[in-house]
Amino acid sequence: MKKLKDIELLAPAGDMEGIETALKYGADAIYCGGPFMQLRAAKAAFSEENLAIASEKIHALGKKLYVTVNCFAWSEEIPILGDYAKRLKDIGVDAIIVSDIGAISEIKEKCPEMEIHVSTQANCMNYKAAEVYWNMGASRVVLARELSIERIAEIRDRAPKGLQLEAFIHGAMCMSFSGRCLISAFTTGRSGNRGECAQSCRWNYYLMEEKRPGEYFPIEESERGTAILSSKELCAAPFLERLAEAGVVSFKIEGRMRTPYSIGSTVNAYRMLMDGSCSLEQAMKELGTSSHRPYSSGFYLGDPNALIPDTGGYIRDWQFIATAIEPSGGGKLKIQTRNAFNVGEELEAVMPGKPGQPFTVKAITTEEGESLNRSASPMVILTIEGAPDGIQPGDLLRKDVTA
Repeated sequence: MKKLKDIELLAPAGDMEGIETALKYGADAIYCGGPFMQLRAAKAAFSEENLAIASEKIHALGKKLYVTVNCFAWSEEIPILGDYAKRLKDIGVDAIIVSDIGAISEIKEKCPEMEIHVSTQANCMNYKAAEVYWNMGASRVVLARELSIERIAEIRDRAPKGLQLEAFIHGAMCMSFSGRCLISAFTTGRSGNRGECAQSCRWNYYLMEEKRPGEYFPIEESERGTAILSSKELCAAPFLERLAEAGVVSFKIEGRMRTPYSIGSTVNAYRMLMDGSCSLEQAMKELGTSSHRPYSSGFYLGDPNALIPDTGGYIRDWQFIATAIEPSGGGKLKIQTRNAFNVGEELEAVMPGKPGQPFTVKAITTEEGESLNRSASPMVILTIEGAPDGIQPGDLLRKDVTA
């Protein structure tokens, strides 16, 4: 069995800052969307020109780039796929992630040298389906979210040996089968299967009886209503070794719509855990510093209650404060702000390969030399005092808002 540090850590990115942050904090590969058939909102789509820039950045570090082409295709989109795949190959894309079997067939026919990863949207639940995808030319299957670790091991035992298995280890879960959901399409006219999900399942709902219009009854006793379709989030940190033993060779983090801070803190936690440079307790603390719904084991441990809909909303105990723009030295650090903080507050520096490093802000100075007691404006350049040595450009600062 491969050691955890040898398994691919695959991170999402919705913009260039997300890519740079994921690389900085230790991702082995990045997945993102291009301009065509990518299953996220348009703002998370890269142009082909930006994909070329991203490819150069990623490959300069010896990492890999995967591009999502994972919508279910309409007939008129099939003829476009061959040339699109060729352009992505020319850019240097290492693989494309595809759901639709017609799309897979067209891409392999027109661009046979392009590596295909079968998306989790394709619901690969068994060894025979995995074999079919292998015979179609896929080199990897991103397993269905509904599988237990035991079922993954069975697929590994019976599927073609050359076929790689990838599995999600962290992030949002969908209550519909592998995310193939029409709730958003019905409620807003925006289909999740075309990259336009409005996340209607995360909204709060009440019951209303037909003959009592205007009377709303909570499904569970709560003044906020009940998000009956909003599942808990996945966190596989406590059992990564078991997933590796089952035959998974790529650990995937969900979230091309995540902020760079969320990407950085999450990748950092898993990188440290996989490298053996932090304890599980430290990794879980790090994973708790980005906005998330309560964590669960998903389907992996066979617990039917693990995804019970969450009615408590998001946990936001930590806030992203700033990004370092110069190395720290002599206790001083130049930053670009994101959220408010005060002199005398404790912040944490998030440096690659280390848990958060706490320090107290002793002074805040503007570029013009003015001293401040409080910084409340985003995206301004400031110098703070009290920072530890070793902070580098691109490192993140945060604070505990529960303190």
